[in-house]
Amino acid sequence: VVSCALSVSASGGGGRGNGTRTAEFRSGDELRAYQSIVARMDKMKKASVKTIQSADGDIIHCVPAHLQPAFDHPTLRGQKPEVVHPIRPFSIANCTNISADAAEEEGDAVFPQAWSDGGESCPGGTVPIRRTTESDLRRYSGSLRRYGMKPRASGVRRDSTSDGHEHAVGYVTGDQFYGAKASLNVWPARVASAAEFSLSQIWVISGTFGNDLNTIEAGWQVSPQLYGDNSPRFFTYWTSDAYQATGCYNLHCSGFVQTNRRIAIGAAISPASAYNGRQFDISLLIWKDPRRGHWWLQLGSGPLVGYWPSSLFSHLGGHANMVQFGGEVVNTRPSGSHTPTQMGSGHFPREGFNRAAYFRNVQVVDWDNNLLPARDLRLVADHPACYGIQGGYNRAWGNYFYYGGPGRNVHCP
Repeated sequence: VVSCALSVSASGGGGRGNGTRTAEFRSGDELRAYQSIVARMDKMKKASVKTIQSADGDIIHCVPAHLQPAFDHPTLRGQKPEVVHPIRPFSIANCTNISADAAEEEGDAVFPQAWSDGGESCPGGTVPIRRTTESDLRRYSGSLRRYGMKPRASGVRRDSTSDGHEHAVGYVTGDQFYGAKASLNVWPARVASAAEFSLSQIWVISGTFGNDLNTIEAGWQVSPQLYGDNSPRFFTYWTSDAYQATGCYNLHCSGFVQTNRRIAIGAAISPASAYNGRQFDISLLIWKDPRRGHWWLQLGSGPLVGYWPSSLFSHLGGHANMVQFGGEVVNTRPSGSHTPTQMGSGHFPREGFNRAAYFRNVQVVDWDNNLLPARDLRLVADHPACYGIQGGYNRAWGNYFYYGGPGRNVHCP
């Protein structure tokens, strides 16, 4: 296993598919949403001190950290990124704290992305922001008022999958959680249509499954509609009202504060795992800093990516009551049949290492900032004939599970 850890205008957007948005706006609200996105992206372009053209077509703007989208949020206006390092969780297994300085040094090259393949990075004091293009907006089939947001009432596994979202996940509940950590391998999952996606992630959850649900999310996803290709991409998400009106993917809205100049959220992860070949995984740690109360995202024992300020949340202002790990796909049932969109590697868990997707070293953070094995991890697959899950424990991988599948097959029509 190899561990590795926006600007548009009405007349053009750069990147893939330059041109104008030709679709008619269905309402004044749609027009205003479009103008708001254009204005936000123009602002990022003007603030940029360096622009990087990625070989995969992405355009990355290096924007001064204090001018990033986060600080347009009403509770964050006028602020700047935290300069004091958070207190890292203590690993009971290794009897160590992750050193902030060592983590930053170790993290310089632990997360290869397509845009930085040539050694590119943003200057000190700036953060990389993936540019949203005119093509991105034209491709989006939903309401622009929800651009960069998950569908309402989606994302977290519940008893019903009537909304077309299907999961194969491990979860812990019934306690107070202050974070989660796991390593997961990255795959170029095939997605059958632009209206679908395939992702693998960690969810940190609090509240009920009503309108007060709070989540913090991070992982990798393949989403042709959002990104315009089938590459696995590093992503973040948050909501404080069950995906109704708050939160978004990546930096598409104000909220998440990025602090890292070498990692672009929303950019492609390269390379990815290959069937019967080398496996590439990423290690993600999300935890609540006991000093300041913000929820930080770190790439394993490597670099800090940034944080979700505690002021964004109601329930997560305190702690989580559920943590979930695993895969999710959207099944639009094309032609009345189950989608062939893949989860994970597109192969069932029984195929094991080098062939199936996995989560390993699945851990949670307790009230005293200790990293502990995720005990009583429950495994569930909404439709096991389409996407399965099976787990175990060993000394090297701790709590782990394999998950995923091909979607449509003879047993999943």
